[in-house]
Amino acid sequence: MTRPPRRGGRGPGRPAGRQDLRPRPQLDGARLTAYDVLDAVSAREAYANLLLPQLLRERKLDTRDAAFATQLAYGALRARGTLDAVLATLVDRPLGELDPRVLDLLRLGAYQVLDLRVPAHAAVDTTVDLTRAIVGPGPAGLVNAVLRKVATGGDRAAWLERLDASGDERLALATDHPRWVVEAWREALGDESELEAALLADDAAPEVHLVARRVPREQLVEESGGEPGPWSPYAVRLGGGDPGRLAAVRSGAAAVQDEGSQLAALLLARAPLEGPDAAWLDMCAGPGGKSGLLAAVRPAGVRLTAADRAPHRAELVRQALRGEDDVEVLVADGREPPWAPGSFDRVLVDAPCTGLGALRRRPEVRWRRTADDVAPLAELQRDLLAHALTAVRPGGVVAYVTCSPHTAETVAVADAAAARDDVEVLPVAPLFPEVPGMARGDYGQLWPHRHGTDAMFLSLLRRTR
Repeated sequence: MTRPPRRGGRGPGRPAGRQDLRPRPQLDGARLTAYDVLDAVSAREAYANLLLPQLLRERKLDTRDAAFATQLAYGALRARGTLDAVLATLVDRPLGELDPRVLDLLRLGAYQVLDLRVPAHAAVDTTVDLTRAIVGPGPAGLVNAVLRKVATGGDRAAWLERLDASGDERLALATDHPRWVVEAWREALGDESELEAALLADDAAPEVHLVARRVPREQLVEESGGEPGPWSPYAVRLGGGDPGRLAAVRSGAAAVQDEGSQLAALLLARAPLEGPDAAWLDMCAGPGGKSGLLAAVRPAGVRLTAADRAPHRAELVRQALRGEDDVEVLVADGREPPWAPGSFDRVLVDAPCTGLGALRRRPEVRWRRTADDVAPLAELQRDLLAHALTAVRPGGVVAYVTCSPHTAETVAVADAAAARDDVEVLPVAPLFPEVPGMARGDYGQLWPHRHGTDAMFLSLLRRTR
């Protein structure tokens, strides 16, 4: 990145011996950090939830600036569709023809005006300064002109009127979701009255959830200053702060894990079983959160096998299971398994999915995924579930879970497996009487707006013969 000349230094193209005494802008650290996140997401498909904490640690921003950088980065990524709809009316060429750096800077500035209501002069001037430093003086003029037009048009509500969208298109713009996700949520909910609340819950910053694996929850509550989670007996919800500061987290006795993900692991452990209970399998185990909880709650004498086809993810599983006895971690694809059919009593399939259930944690995913991604993932999910049913013995159970509510990845996959004549569906909701509103037929569905968790889907199948 090109840095602006120091104040009093020689500017580009100026004769030696003459000082440039004009004030030069001091770049805003919070805004520069937010831009760097947007740029990395656009240019390298980085994940904001992994990159931003790293940048905040490296740059040592104070609490206020770190909070503003987080709000800017996550907000602008989440609102990209609406921001682009506004910008497209003000730029005299397709947005795709702009320098990607300029487009990200325009998004950053427009978000401040439309959603944060930062005074127009501050939003425009600081973004122009960034543009001049990062891209150059020519594009800075374009950014200045466009952002002043954004500010003249008012806030988000005013721009929604100006864009004259209606129906699902207006709802998509108002809630920062692609239209295909709006349609998928409607189908999954089966209730129009909840649709907007569900979409808006995706836009709220999530709490940090901890799981008490090898430490009493009461002790973790006291150490963290958090509150017991309402659904999982192992969950603690934090109001804020860095969970990495906690001794229990550093030692592996506790970990960061969404409470919905905890319930997905507990589903396998709570399932009624016919016959022996000695061997459990987490078939798509990386990065190891559910394996870690399964290892902690299994009865004495149960051996846990955790597999993942990616070596680096299998290594993360090993780290999550450090200190646990009678566990085995394999680099293995569940569709080409090294284990014999019928080897396990319980099998968990946390299948690869679109990740649409965790949009509040990964704001860029809503624009990175497309409707075309669903069908190949659903095919993979059906294949993995079929192999899981082969891996479990007759009388054993398979829990199929995904971090997505999309019908094609959830109900349709479980229904296809349940159509086999050697499989029966076990109702999920009765296993969690403490969790209201999770029944989706015989399956289970968690929602951010109902449960304060990721939108996890849960299903339970027994192999009958």
